[in-house]
Amino acid sequence: MPIELGHFALILAGTVALAQAGIGFFFWRIGGRITSYLRQAAILQFLLVVASFMALVQAFVVSDFSLELAYGYSYTLQPLIYKITAVWGNHEGSLLLWIVIATGFGAAVAFFGKNLPSDLLALVLGVQGALGAAFIAFSVFTSNPFTRLFPPPAEGRDLNPILQDIGLAIHPPLLYVGYVGLSVCFSFAVAALISGRIDAAWARWVRPWTLGSWAFLTLGIAMGSYWAYYELGWGGWWFWDPVENASLMPWLAATALLHSAIVMEKRNALKVWTIFLSILAFSLSLLGMFLVRSGILTSVHSFASDPTRGMFILGMLFAVIGGAYGLFAWRAKSLRAGGLFAPISREGMLVVNNLFLSTAVVAVLVGTLYPLVLQAVNGTLISVGAPFFDLTFGLLMAPLLVIIPFGPFMAWKRGDFVGVTQRMAGAAGLSLLLAVILVMLSGESVSLASFGLLLGIWVGLGAIADIVDRIKLGRIELSQSWRRLKGLPKIAWSTMLAHFGLGVFVLGVVSVSAWEVERVERIAVGESIEIAGYTVKKLDVSRRLEDNFVAEKVDFEVTTPWGWVSQGSSEKRVYTASRIPTTEAGILTYGFSQIYISLGDVSEDGSRVVRVWYKPYIILIWLGTVIMAGAGFLSLSDRRLRIGVPKSSRTVPEPAE
Repeated sequence: MPIELGHFALILAGTVALAQAGIGFFFWRIGGRITSYLRQAAILQFLLVVASFMALVQAFVVSDFSLELAYGYSYTLQPLIYKITAVWGNHEGSLLLWIVIATGFGAAVAFFGKNLPSDLLALVLGVQGALGAAFIAFSVFTSNPFTRLFPPPAEGRDLNPILQDIGLAIHPPLLYVGYVGLSVCFSFAVAALISGRIDAAWARWVRPWTLGSWAFLTLGIAMGSYWAYYELGWGGWWFWDPVENASLMPWLAATALLHSAIVMEKRNALKVWTIFLSILAFSLSLLGMFLVRSGILTSVHSFASDPTRGMFILGMLFAVIGGAYGLFAWRAKSLRAGGLFAPISREGMLVVNNLFLSTAVVAVLVGTLYPLVLQAVNGTLISVGAPFFDLTFGLLMAPLLVIIPFGPFMAWKRGDFVGVTQRMAGAAGLSLLLAVILVMLSGESVSLASFGLLLGIWVGLGAIADIVDRIKLGRIELSQSWRRLKGLPKIAWSTMLAHFGLGVFVLGVVSVSAWEVERVERIAVGESIEIAGYTVKKLDVSRRLEDNFVAEKVDFEVTTPWGWVSQGSSEKRVYTASRIPTTEAGILTYGFSQIYISLGDVSEDGSRVVRVWYKPYIILIWLGTVIMAGAGFLSLSDRRLRIGVPKSSRTVPEPAE
């Protein structure tokens, strides 16, 4: 019975979404009670979808194998946490999770947008209703998660073993919040184009939703990267897989949108471009949905291989993206450009930032889709791999990293480049000094990696230099600098942390890409491998039996160049239900660096192939992303960025420059 109730709740939610869309689009001018109804409909739709999702979770938890989805992706002896996460470890369940988050954002707009103009709010909720109806229709008609089996099987087939990991419990929900959160920006853009309400206030309303989506998308991508790194046993943190690229493109577009919205809010400029990016960011999220669920790609990240579903998503893409950009083209001529500014200004720096980020989106999009298009046109199979993306992305990001620290120093409308350069001379000199010291300590010769280190240090120190400059440290009394420091707004701290986190990320990427060391050898118990001054010794081999898998465990002893000794282990697992083998890498962390041990095949004499990597400063990659996401959440905690919250009369003003 819970399954049928869940199915009914999902269909009823789709009906509410259709009504919400129709009323929102046709009666938005009335406002008042109409808007009140739409707010209630958005919340009701969310509650119905949550009820539907909980019915699905309940079936997995109690191992109800009369549900086809539970039979295909669950197993009685699975740990409870993986029974729950198995709900979204498949196409149908993950799509329902997507719908839960999508309707949750609609309900959040209804709740937090009470002080928005009623006509604009009605339109936004109408667009959210239309999107919700489309997603629910996709689920009900092509990807129904509530299909029954009769007679019910006695046991399930188990979840893919590589998905039975805490990383996959966290990664998809975080990523989906980022993806789907951009639908709110899309809805605001469509509502603005219909109503003509495109001004600085609109940018202020959109920015918190963009910021929240960007922060969650940052965490989702980082969690997925770390999961692939430690779970797949391949030793890499980014493969330029098409599905990885599908998550990177919305992130780049959201980053550009975030900076563009700042210009629109502060200077009432870049209106057309900000609307364009609002549509683009969510369009790229839908493109990612198509790549993952259409069957067009074979990837560890993909869910489905049914062309019917692919055609449905393709139709949705054409309707949503085509309709939005058609509306954009129709209204673009009537949009005014807004405030003017000099090329050398903070606005100018943000525009340059947008140009590089947008070009990066195009580069990744072309590299991802070109092989698919070529195969569809003439059957030619080609692969666009890491060398293309590394070169293209590196050439685009290097100049962007150079100019990022200049932005916060620039004045609005018209800046003084010479004066800013003088104020940043100290940070530039210190960056160069630290880069030289690091290269000398590493014993490496000057190379592109050295330049990469310089860029990472420059971005990080440039962010700190902005705070130092704001409080006039060394130019006024220390007590006055301290008062100015305490009076800085959260937006100043969040900008500093975001840019500092980016610098930390760059340092991690450059270090592990340039100075990673790998050894592959066949060793027996008691033998060892020397790598980058570390000694990895094979100690023992044992077997470990768990409820749903059997593991062959190999213990290692690692001796550092400083004589410290620590132990770790790596495993080969075979899962009981699926009989699928997996590798669990042994990872030992030393500061920000890691020794990574992956097991290979066993020979007749008992020796085993062991692959060992030394990963210098790889932790900085994920530390940097966490800092960046934290900066986004810090900015969201500022009252001045929350929808519907009036400014406090006692906010501390930013110190004058």
